Amino acid sequence: MDIYEEYKQKREKIKQMGGPKAVEAQHRSGKWTARERVDYFFDPGTFTEIGLFVEHRTTAFGMDKREVPAEGVITGFGKVNGRLVVVGAEDYTSMAGTFGEYHGKKFSQAIDFAKEKGLPFVGMNDSGGARLQEGMDTLECYAWLFRSQILASGIIPQIALLMGPCLGGQAYHPIMQDFVIQCRKTGFMGIAGPAFVKTQTGEEIDLETLCGVSAHAERSGQTHLVVEDDKDCLDKTKELLSFLPSNNTGKPPRVETEDDPEREDEELSTLVPEEPYKAYDMHQVILRIVDNGYFFELMKGYAKSVIIGFARFGGRPTGIVASQPMWGAGGIDCDTADKVARFVRFCDLFNIPLVNLHDTPGYWIGSSEEWKGILRHGAKMLYAYIDATVPKVTVIVRKSYAGAYLGMCSKDTGADFVFAWPIARVTIVGAPTATSVIFAKEIQSAENPEETRRKRIKEFEEIYENPYRGAERGYIDDIIMPGQTRKYITRALDILEGKTEVRPWRKYSNINL
Repeated sequence: MDIYEEYKQKREKIKQMGGPKAVEAQHRSGKWTARERVDYFFDPGTFTEIGLFVEHRTTAFGMDKREVPAEGVITGFGKVNGRLVVVGAEDYTSMAGTFGEYHGKKFSQAIDFAKEKGLPFVGMNDSGGARLQEGMDTLECYAWLFRSQILASGIIPQIALLMGPCLGGQAYHPIMQDFVIQCRKTGFMGIAGPAFVKTQTGEEIDLETLCGVSAHAERSGQTHLVVEDDKDCLDKTKELLSFLPSNNTGKPPRVETEDDPEREDEELSTLVPEEPYKAYDMHQVILRIVDNGYFFELMKGYAKSVIIGFARFGGRPTGIVASQPMWGAGGIDCDTADKVARFVRFCDLFNIPLVNLHDTPGYWIGSSEEWKGILRHGAKMLYAYIDATVPKVTVIVRKSYAGAYLGMCSKDTGADFVFAWPIARVTIVGAPTATSVIFAKEIQSAENPEETRRKRIKEFEEIYENPYRGAERGYIDDIIMPGQTRKYITRALDILEGKTEVRPWRKYSNINL
């Protein structure tokens, strides 16, 4: 046989993955194959594969007779909307995409390559788990993978796609990346599957309940985005990448926009009720102030009293952190604090400015949150904002009380600019609470306690529950009309474009993990 013909046949055989029957089974389960995913994800004709001919070296338990095309994972690089990206796509049709020594080596080397070249990494997870036939070699290759992605953390963006099962030690891999995107019907992630759980603990539970979307997008908070299927997953990944720089030395890509940066919206004045305890949907505020009403929300189903995600102002990618009065009055609990802190740190690592919208009554109090460690978790927000050196713009929409005023980025916890609407109430506690403490004896001894209490509440409100006291002290830079919010944010981001901060050297802050 001609040597080149032999080469073509070898290459074509590997590209058939697990063969027609395995591919058909993959399609029946509602999933694309790894190669179909890669073909759709990258711009046509731009993908270059690395490690096509890699093979395992195990001989035990019949592995000497077992062929695993490309070692069950496709690695390489190409362009996504014109920008270079590195991928590792597990092939479930080839020995269920099991994670063995050389599977792990290819995966970890792809991340190392991405880090060295300063390119985003996307992992497409679809695997039956550890390849037990390889014993210690499988165990050690997990360490290679974890080390590679942790050393790349903060240098390049890393996105994990749960397109199939991702169970066992392998599930730590997506969790340690920056974003996890989970397919609603086919994506599963867990430290152990149902069979192993039953064997070890006796608990009977199905895969969906244990490891599915509701488990991680709503309960554990480990999934950032839920998508419908493979196509939706890859489309959303492309959208997410459009907000991110290729690495930590660059700025996120700015795009042209026809939305006037100076645009005003008078309807904002009536959208938010003046009364501090009336609910409204903060999404409506966000959509009215960002470019073209486009907001890419993350972790929508988890810790709902705060909203996080990406938008643009004047074409500039920006991270948004906003209170959500529709849930728990916008109060901050342990889960909310974690959600905010990690997002803020990501934005800081990758030079993405932050816009913070306040409407929060405070951190949640009481035994439940106290015993969960609200002080420790709440402090994470303070660390995140104060450590962050990216531009930070804060708008106090309505209420901002107590520690939450500080935790959501005030002037002295990191904000470069603080603006407030005229209806804003900014103080240490609400008037009823303050009155019950300051004037307790006076109220108790008064001829008409209720009248005295109302009088003192009104007095406290007039003196402190407004934005003017903060503006007098310089803690609030300006009080603006709601309709001017977009204009002021955009101007602030423009002037902060070249912001730099020089701080004393240290390894990192000892954040309250």
